[in-house]
Amino acid sequence: MTDKSYTPIRNVMTASPIAVDGLATVKQAVELMHQHNVNSLVVDKRDDSDEYGIVAVHDIAEQIISRGRAPERVSVYEIMSKPVLSFDVDMNIKYAVRLLVRFRLSRALVLERGKFVGIVTLRDLVFRSIPPAGVGEA
Repeated sequence: MTDKSYTPIRNVMTASPIAVDGLATVKQAVELMHQHNVNSLVVDKRDDSDEYGIVAVHDIAEQIISRGRAPERVSVYEIMSKPVLSFDVDMNIKYAVRLLVRFRLSRALVLERGKFVGIVTLRDLVFRSIPPAGVGEA
């Protein structure tokens, strides 16, 4: 990737992320993750003054399974990350990589006019920044 290249996050993100209500149980969240084959869910805002959250497989492993807690008795809001780092859909992916690395995060929400439209992972960004040999070459 050269310094003059520009790839907006919208070209790399996973669109239409799966959302869950913060009052859902962790068991319900895991079922939703399994059903949609995803590693994280966006936790909806309660109202316009609230912020989005994220609950990831890592959160469930660390805060539920490793501690022997009952997933059917714990709400998503108890273990989610909130507020979460978010990027505008038009941000250059190189800046998104810098922020994720700086804050030691693996994913961020993607917003367009304040509404979530996708999720982008560090993996997505790295693979797009350094394509395999033969991809994009003339």
